[in-house]
Amino acid sequence: MAARAIWRGQIRLALVSIPVELYPATKSGAQIQFHQVHEPTGKRIKYEKVVPGVGPVDRDEIVKGYEVSKGHYVLLDPEEIESVKLESRKTLELVEFVDTHDIDAMYYDKPYFVVPADDLAEEAYVVLRDALKAAKKIGVGQLAMRGQEYVVALKPCGKGLLLETLRYADEVHKAQSYFREIGTEEPDADLLDMASMLIERKTGKFDPGEFHNRYVDALHDLIREKQKAKGEKVIQDPDADEPPPRGSNVVDLMAALKRSLGDEKGGKAANENRGAAKKKPAPRHAPKKVPAKKAAAGGRKR
Repeated sequence: MAARAIWRGQIRLALVSIPVELYPATKSGAQIQFHQVHEPTGKRIKYEKVVPGVGPVDRDEIVKGYEVSKGHYVLLDPEEIESVKLESRKTLELVEFVDTHDIDAMYYDKPYFVVPADDLAEEAYVVLRDALKAAKKIGVGQLAMRGQEYVVALKPCGKGLLLETLRYADEVHKAQSYFREIGTEEPDADLLDMASMLIERKTGKFDPGEFHNRYVDALHDLIREKQKAKGEKVIQDPDADEPPPRGSNVVDLMAALKRSLGDEKGGKAANENRGAAKKKPAPRHAPKKVPAKKAAAGGRKR
């Protein structure tokens, strides 16, 4: 379970209030982040905030603006934006209950685990969970969190409850506009039977652990191989040891890779790198030093 809840409050069902906590149910996958690097120097490419005809500008000169028409903006101060943010009311009121199939999958956005806040809340929590299971319903309400208001769906999930934020109607494209050119005629019966047989043959239980991002795995392998090779494509920023400027967001690639690969794989890669370093031959561009006298003698013989 996460160390800290992202929201604490209560679920209200008529006169019953259930203290609960929300925890993220998902996490970022093992993605690889690339940076743009100036190859001749090994330095990261940086971006400056510039104004055409003016050049680089200070951060304190930048405000947020909403474009109401081409080239015309309404400027808003941070205080004005902050003033309209919604306060977390700490209460999720379930205003209606719908069948489990009534909410289209396109509307589901982000899931959170809902956990009873204490032992006293557990009894009411279990009653709500089992009542939703028995009725095969999903609770719907609105929740103010992090300054915004979300439509949410509450549903049973194993021994607990899962809350999922939902997209608003204006955030979802209408499917009809994309499918209108598809014909309405019935498919060939033999082809339909064959497709049904294939589906039945491959029917099973979904196990997410059986699937891996092969592209990310291949990138990890490629990076490890290039790192072991110590070729010209493995470079170091000469300013890497300097402290980053205040407010910068510097990501250490090796640390990110080790986090992505896990402690075990990261430790194995580090051991292999140390072994390769011991066996590394002298670089071709660094010739063995020759005593000054011998060098001079050799020059005379030529």
